[in-house]
Amino acid sequence: MTSRLNPYLNFDGRAREALDFYRGVLGGELHLSTFGEYGDPAAPGADLVMHGQLETPDGFTLMVADLPPGETHSVGTNIQISLSGDDAEALRGYFAALGDGGTVTVPLEKQMWGDEFGMLTDRFGIGWMVNVAGDAA
Repeated sequence: MTSRLNPYLNFDGRAREALDFYRGVLGGELHLSTFGEYGDPAAPGADLVMHGQLETPDGFTLMVADLPPGETHSVGTNIQISLSGDDAEALRGYFAALGDGGTVTVPLEKQMWGDEFGMLTDRFGIGWMVNVAGDAA
């Protein structure tokens, strides 16, 4: 069972452009999903990146997303830390501990893509996302 920690960058409509740039610099394989793939494909912002992930040959993982329509982008607070993997017990424990004294914004629960996912801001103002892989969730 494994877990990993990596940066998660948020953009205001430029996530796809950023991923292309980072792939050009770091190399690797890119995967992305749009808001329209998991909702209304005709809705405003449906073509924006809901989740993008770059896995590089050197073992780096970079995750990015566009903010959903209506959310405010603020440079300096546009990065979060993502914990992900298949060690459900450890990841649930991290989520609970990080949330102590903080604010849970998305409860850790099963999501439409099959994984268990939650978001919180810790007591120091740092945003965290925790994702338990589908089979472990």
